[in-house]
Amino acid sequence: MTDWATIDEIRERPPGCGPIWPVAAEPAAPLRQQVFEAVRSAGQISRAEMAKSLNVSPGTVTPIVSDLIAEGYLEETQATEAPSGRGRPPVALRVRPEAGYVVGMKLSDEVHTAVLVDFAGEPVADAMLPLRDPQKSMELRLNEAEALFADLLGQSGLAREQILSVGLGLPGVIDAGGRVIWSPVSDRRDVPLRELAEARLGLPVHVDNDANLLTMAELWFGAGRTMSDFCVVTIEHGVGMGLVLNHRLHRGAGGQGMELGHTKVQMDGALCRCGSRGCAEAYVADYALVREAGLALRRPHSAPLGGTQATLEALFEQARAGNETARAIFHRAGRYLALILANTANLFDPSLIILSGSRMRYDYLYAEEVLALMRDWTLNEAPKIEINAWGDHVWARGGAALALERVTASLIGRGAP
Repeated sequence: MTDWATIDEIRERPPGCGPIWPVAAEPAAPLRQQVFEAVRSAGQISRAEMAKSLNVSPGTVTPIVSDLIAEGYLEETQATEAPSGRGRPPVALRVRPEAGYVVGMKLSDEVHTAVLVDFAGEPVADAMLPLRDPQKSMELRLNEAEALFADLLGQSGLAREQILSVGLGLPGVIDAGGRVIWSPVSDRRDVPLRELAEARLGLPVHVDNDANLLTMAELWFGAGRTMSDFCVVTIEHGVGMGLVLNHRLHRGAGGQGMELGHTKVQMDGALCRCGSRGCAEAYVADYALVREAGLALRRPHSAPLGGTQATLEALFEQARAGNETARAIFHRAGRYLALILANTANLFDPSLIILSGSRMRYDYLYAEEVLALMRDWTLNEAPKIEINAWGDHVWARGGAALALERVTASLIGRGAP
C-alpha cells in the first residue's frame, strides 16, 4: 500500500549537504574527490570515521586530507562531542566555507530566483525578481539574470572573482551542452544559452532543465540524500520530472530525457504550450487549470480573474466552498496526475516519488481518490509518495548544487588517480 506523507513527516535531515553514499557503493570519482565529498556530506567528521565510510584505511586518506587542508578546501575543527561523552572531543574535519562560492538561478514564467552558497553548501544570500515585461526575448532573460547576480554580490559583499560557477535552470528542453532547444520563457528555439550566459557573467555557467534542478535540491539538501533511486515530479507552470539512479541524476543520452510533461496521455487532445496536443501537462499544469477556470469563476461572489496565481487561488477557494464546477476541474486534473504517477511507477519502479512545487498546496490534486487510482494503475506495489511544497528559492538551490557538483569535480578531482 502506498505511504502518503507530507514533508513535515519526513525523518529529520542529516547535517551537511550532498548525496550520502553507502559504504558498498562505488562512486565513479577519484579517491581525493570522494574524501572531500564524504566530509561535506557529513557536515563534520573525524578522519577515522571518514575512512570507515569510504571503506579504506586511515593511512590511505591521511595524505589526501593533508593536501586538501593545505589547498584551503578542508579545515580542522573540534568535534561537537567526544565518542564516550567524556573528555576532550576529538578533532574533526569540515569544508572550509570560504574556499569558494557558487550561484544558482532559476528563470521562470513569473518570477526568477537566485541563491549564493558557500563551498560547504550553506546559503549566503538570495534574491527574487518578478517579471514585469511580458516579452520573452533571451536578451531580456540574460539582463534579468545579470540583475539577480548583481543583487547577490551586493548583499554578500563578495567580488565577482570569488564566485566559481553558476548553475542556471529554466523550463523546457535543454541539451547536454546547455543549448535551449525549446523553452516557454524564450521566444526563440535552439539558443546557445550556456555560451551567452558565460559571456554575460564572465563565469563558467552550467545550464539544465528546472525539474532537474529541483531533483538536485532533493538529492543534495532534501529527502533524497540517502536514497539511491527516486523520482521528483514537479507541478507548477508545467509538469517536469527528475530521476535519480544510483545516487546520480539521470538525464538521458543527450541530456534531454525525463520530459514527463510532454508524454502523451490523449491522442489529439488539449493543446500544450510546446505546440503539440495531448501532453500530460496540458491537463495538470497551471495553464491547464486556468484555461478551464472561467466557467467556475463567473459565478456570483467569485474572485475576479487576474493573473495565473490569482485565478488559481480563486478557483481553489471556490472548490473548497463547494463550487461543483471548480471541484470538477481539480478532480479531472487529479485523475491525470494519478495516470502520470502510475506511468512513472511502471516505467522506473522508484522507491519514492516526491511531488514538488507550489501547486502541492492544492490538496484536491492528491486526494485519496488520486492515490487509489494510482494504485489501481500500477502493476507492482506502488511507491511511497511524499509531498514537498518548497518555496520558490529551492529551484535556485538546485542550481547551486549543480554548480557545486561541477566545481568539485573540476577543482578537487583534477589530476587525481
